[in-house]
Amino acid sequence: MERELHMRENTENTPSSPLVALITGGGRGIGAAIAQRLAAMGVITILCGRQLASLQARAAAIQQEGGTALALACDITNLASVEALTRQVEAAHGRLDILVNNAGVGGFSIPLHETSPDAWEQIMNTNLRGVYYCVRSLIPLMLRSGGGHIVNISSLAGKNPLPNGAAYAASKWGLNGLSYSMAEELRAHNIRVSLVCPGSTNTELSPHEGKRADRMLQPDDIAHVVEMLVRQSPQSFVSEVLLRPTKKP
Repeated sequence: MERELHMRENTENTPSSPLVALITGGGRGIGAAIAQRLAAMGVITILCGRQLASLQARAAAIQQEGGTALALACDITNLASVEALTRQVEAAHGRLDILVNNAGVGGFSIPLHETSPDAWEQIMNTNLRGVYYCVRSLIPLMLRSGGGHIVNISSLAGKNPLPNGAAYAASKWGLNGLSYSMAEELRAHNIRVSLVCPGSTNTELSPHEGKRADRMLQPDDIAHVVEMLVRQSPQSFVSEVLLRPTKKP
């Protein structure tokens, strides 16, 4: 393909073989937009999430547009489920070049002292522990491929106070620290780790009360950033992108 991604310098893979990407939470919203963007670049896209029907619908739409997509069910809060996903990816493709940790859950309406332990665990398990499980299980595939790119989708809530969303903010602050540290651990292995922190985005996850949806970021805005990240030349990587709407919604 003409749009070479520079990711395979000093590896045994041939540049002509298509890249393989896995996107968590790929059935809708930001994840679906990222999957569509990568597939349009000629990347084999693997969409994973808990709702297989929505994943299959998205994969079918990508295939109708000429892309290659596979839907695989996975609960990233369950290590055994993520390990099973890894075995499926390895059996199907033998490697992984791009990992987009996008799956997440929100919580924007309750002060911390009223947040239940169950709600706290759900947010932390999905937004932070799930990323750890994916990295722990899937990075060996990327190492064997000779390099790759990890993109962690965080939030501006990981940079700023978020009243009534402290648990969500804590999960994203944690994800940011995890990403910075991973980047230092993996750069010697030709694996680049980038962090994307969007502001208000027009998805089911984001709070919309009092905001204009047409002024919010759209899922494809974040997908565009991911495309730019994986197209970087091999001698550099963008550590972090803060993405804001042009006009406050």
